[in-house]
Amino acid sequence: MNTSMKHVALRAPGPASGLYITEGPRPRAEAGEVLVKVHAAGVNRPDIIQRLGNYPPPPGASDILGLEVAGEIAALGEGVEGWSVGDRVCALVTGGGYAEYVVVPVPQLLPVPNGMDFITAAAIPETYFTVWTNVFQSGALKAGESLLVHGGASGIGTTAIMLAHALGSTVYATVSSEEKAEVCRSLGAVEAVNYNAENFVDRLLETTSGYGVDVILDMRAGPFFADNMRLIATRGRLVHIASLAGREVTLDISLLMRKRAIVTGSTLRARSVEEKGQIARELLERVWPLFEAGTIAPEISRVFPLAEVATAHELVESNKLIGKTVLDLSA
Repeated sequence: MNTSMKHVALRAPGPASGLYITEGPRPRAEAGEVLVKVHAAGVNRPDIIQRLGNYPPPPGASDILGLEVAGEIAALGEGVEGWSVGDRVCALVTGGGYAEYVVVPVPQLLPVPNGMDFITAAAIPETYFTVWTNVFQSGALKAGESLLVHGGASGIGTTAIMLAHALGSTVYATVSSEEKAEVCRSLGAVEAVNYNAENFVDRLLETTSGYGVDVILDMRAGPFFADNMRLIATRGRLVHIASLAGREVTLDISLLMRKRAIVTGSTLRARSVEEKGQIARELLERVWPLFEAGTIAPEISRVFPLAEVATAHELVESNKLIGKTVLDLSA
């Protein structure tokens, strides 16, 4: 096997034009790891933030961009059992996804769902790990409860809508255009409110006869926080995964107390291998059967060859996407 590989590099933190393709050493699988030959890699908002210099990789992680991949196992590290060279897999990684090869800890490895291609599988790990841990673990969403997804047409948003709908919840979404609203409704959202055209709190309080929403998944924060607190139901859970509209918020603590609400949030990248492995096991048990039955599938907007990684980043940054963007390393 060649000891070098192609991968994406960055001249300096800043615009997408600084991304380029170069060659470097191929990583080696150590004990408890596998080496994956990457066929496709997902492009996510955290990749953009890292490119801008605002999301450094955790200690020991690759500084190559890319948090999710799909491909074939090329080599096994010492002590790895239950997997074989040639197995079709997808995986969450802490970095290194925009490359021909990447090393993956075994607990973060998942089989490509039966009948699914590598492009589609590469759009699974980052968004489904994120949605599962935040909506179903931290947010404790149950069948029969309601979920509001901000940014419903994003990769995270489309994933949350489909998965919550499939598991028996009533789903609402906010979006920035009617085109995106239509997509959210087609994926299972009962209501998709264009926040540029109307007040989503008033609309959803009317829709729910004043009850509100049990769980809110928010990637906006900033001025959305006060609106979320107005809308959250008694004993509701507000879960933050990003702060695209601002990191500073104003909390009316008496409102929080009256509603007995829980406000929480998380990041995924710096979690331990053991934590990520637990999420992977729950996904395999609860979500993989939905993929294999054709009940849900990642919503993919665009696919680019690795050489066009800068264009892919610019498209994700534009917020004009519906669903995920994927890099095809076999193109």
